[in-house]
Amino acid sequence: MWYLDNIDLYDILCPHKVKGYADKHFLNHHKNDIIYSQSTPHKKVYLISKGKVKVVNYSEEGNEIIKAILTKGELFGEKALLGDGAQDEQAIAMTDNTQLCPLSVDKMYELMRDNGRFSLEISKIIGFRLRKMERRLERLLFKDARTRLIEFILDLLEEQHGKAGVSGSESSSHEIELQHFYTQSDIANLIGTTRETVTKLLNQFRQEGLLEYSRKNILIKNKEAFYNLSSL
Repeated sequence: MWYLDNIDLYDILCPHKVKGYADKHFLNHHKNDIIYSQSTPHKKVYLISKGKVKVVNYSEEGNEIIKAILTKGELFGEKALLGDGAQDEQAIAMTDNTQLCPLSVDKMYELMRDNGRFSLEISKIIGFRLRKMERRLERLLFKDARTRLIEFILDLLEEQHGKAGVSGSESSSHEIELQHFYTQSDIANLIGTTRETVTKLLNQFRQEGLLEYSRKNILIKNKEAFYNLSSL
């Protein structure tokens, strides 16, 4: 229940899969299309059917700050549920053929009102996202790039395997494989560094026998040793 980013809400919620209706319902975007802008009032929440979306803010200097990178089955625009319908963030399609399932705020309120478990899950999604943002801000302010990358990977481990997968189990020294959809550029944006730095650090971890990285998987060779790096 606490790792709701991994739940495919699209498969659960999207009511518009009937042949002949999908073309009218789904929103299709090309790479770099703006889905919604900062301070633009809107009354929809979006589920991702295909592709990848980034949610960003901009600093006063105009620098892009990536809050989240999301893919199929994930939800965004949930701040519209909190009141005035305005967003303080911008959502941008990262891939061609990005396909979204929009749900009106009124429909979301109806679902939340009629289904207590669904309402709880949406509340936890919002809370979980806020906690992730707080952790990222703390890391950007106080930790170096190597530590930020280590803790980013540990976050993936915890989200996919729970806290027992991070530490405290009898098999903590065993290999464990993580699935992911992030490019090295995505990771760099999320931890506030350059792609070149991420590449260099991943190569260092490989040479140290700690992990193997590929486009869709990260194989941690020794969970306990890798977890201990975050406390050094």
